[in-house]
Amino acid sequence: MPDYSQFNASQFHIDRSCRGLWTITFSNPPINMFVPTTIVELGALMTDLEADPSVKVVVFQSANPDFFVAHLDVAKAAARPEVLGLWREFVLRIASAPVVSIAKVRGRARGIGNEFVLACDMRFASRQSALFGNPEVGVGLIPGGGALEWLPRLVGRSRALEFVLSADDFDADLAERYGWVNRTLDDDALDSFVDTLVRRLASFDRETLGAAKAQINRFGMPTPAELQSSNEMIFPMLALPDAQARRPKLRGIGYGVPSDFEMNFGRYLPSFGRADADHPDT
Repeated sequence: MPDYSQFNASQFHIDRSCRGLWTITFSNPPINMFVPTTIVELGALMTDLEADPSVKVVVFQSANPDFFVAHLDVAKAAARPEVLGLWREFVLRIASAPVVSIAKVRGRARGIGNEFVLACDMRFASRQSALFGNPEVGVGLIPGGGALEWLPRLVGRSRALEFVLSADDFDADLAERYGWVNRTLDDDALDSFVDTLVRRLASFDRETLGAAKAQINRFGMPTPAELQSSNEMIFPMLALPDAQARRPKLRGIGYGVPSDFEMNFGRYLPSFGRADADHPDT
């Protein structure tokens, strides 16, 4: 396991003011993209979380009302391929920890952002602002950070295929109906609902919470080998013709910056057209 002991997280603000509860706010302007340092910082957070015997519940939220997590910066991650191993390690640690993890989602959670949400124990979303999606197929890739493992367990095979293969955005109400999130609430009720729940959980015994979670994990948690299988596919796929044809189309349309494209990623993908349209002779 990497040594995170000297790492000072800067993309995550931790509020420990409530006994038994950590509230962690993610902020990586301008649109909360995951970059390699984000994943390293999450490892540092997990080390601190595992070392604190008083914490029972952790809530993850975003400082950006439009983006919970935009997506992974694939180019930066490809330059540091070891980060997917660190990501897989984080997913397994947060899912296995005796601490209850809750994602409070406002804004877009796409790609690794959706996979982060899926790795949490519970998900509650703003009806007005939350959007979920895995757009990878639309740019010639597959989801490599856990969506292919979590979604079938949560929503079933056919709905998982709909989400992944369409590469579209799905609003909070549909995500709730399909079982992607626990519950959708009006934005002005989201904070109070989550606060009431986490305070209730924090009033219970940590060991008992952890034991109950561990038993439920027997039926709903992907194995390390399953996660690794998808992890190992993602970077080699960057060299395939489909990815080579589609990824350049992201340039110049607002990828990675505040833009209509990032706000409506799923809507733009069909406009890329067939990947082989640029190569009629092949």
